[in-house]
Amino acid sequence: MTWNHFPYFALVAVLLWAVGAYAAWKDKKALTLGATVAGLLVFFGFIVAMWVSLERPPLRTMGETRLWYSFFLPFAGMVVYLRWRYKWILSFSTVLATVFIVINVMKPEIHNKTLMPALQSPWFAPHVIVYMFAYALLGAATVMAIYLLFIKKKPATDDEMDISDNLVYVGLSFMTLGMLMGALWAKEAWGHYWAWDPKETWAAVTWFAYLAYVHFRRSRPHDLRPALYMLIVSFLLLQMCWWGINYLPSAQGSSVHTYNLS
Repeated sequence: MTWNHFPYFALVAVLLWAVGAYAAWKDKKALTLGATVAGLLVFFGFIVAMWVSLERPPLRTMGETRLWYSFFLPFAGMVVYLRWRYKWILSFSTVLATVFIVINVMKPEIHNKTLMPALQSPWFAPHVIVYMFAYALLGAATVMAIYLLFIKKKPATDDEMDISDNLVYVGLSFMTLGMLMGALWAKEAWGHYWAWDPKETWAAVTWFAYLAYVHFRRSRPHDLRPALYMLIVSFLLLQMCWWGINYLPSAQGSSVHTYNLS
């Protein structure tokens, strides 16, 4: 299995997710669940095949992390649909996943078996996978915020805000777990838990931004629009932490976290 096979797997997965999204609008729960799960299995099948082919977790390059993000987005959408019966969420998650898939198709990266010593840690795979899952949940919360602010004509209801809040609670929990794993990994690889590396600094900024959202919602539960804007700003900070850091001058040649570039 090589990266050249990715478009074929991705096309089948996206078509299945699209069928699931369409079935959700038609209130066909069985078809929604079946098509979405089938798409996830096809996409995950490619991830596993790449893992076996590379003889390492496909998590080193930005393209490989986008692979996991594309997988977790429809998964998060399915969870929201099953829990709250929001028909449109699968459509949005499918569109977002497709955007990341197209980026991977248009910008193929070098995928080889090389894994620098720092990445040969047992903390490497769980740290990145947990983070990507957290990012997907927080991405779903951002989709909710954009929908409630700019698309929905009526004010957000308590149930809709409950969806956003729960996505943030779970996403922030997994982000915290990922940070703890990262600290243990850093101690093993570089001898310290935290060094305020540019990547670590932006990770802390992102974590505090979502924590601020949680505190704002708890202290001022009726101020909905400011809270939703906070979600969008927090997600922009998350993007800086994820990939934007690679383009900052402060990270060039000094950050130990630039190994994910191909």
